[in-house]
Amino acid sequence: GSITIDIALLEASNIIEGEKVSIVNINNGERFETYAIPGTRNSGEICLNGPAARKVHQGDIVIIISYGIMDFEVAKSFKPSIVFPNENDNSLT
Repeated sequence: GSITIDIALLEASNIIEGEKVSIVNINNGERFETYAIPGTRNSGEICLNGPAARKVHQGDIVIIISYGIMDFEVAKSFKPSIVFPNENDNSLT
């Protein structure tokens, strides 16, 4: 499976198409890895595809985590991108 993510959310979080991501389902504790594919811009879409879809139900809250490899000194000052989509109007906060 894969995870389809609104392209605006991909850009805001600096996740690229095909990037490996970890998914944490807050509702049931499921944790798994998959890869990101772009969805329709400004749709607010976050959709699990294929077998991964069996691990999340519509309305569940998920955390999508991506990782990076960098020099130790760079890592000390690195600031991650954290995105909280607004479920009421598909905007970003």
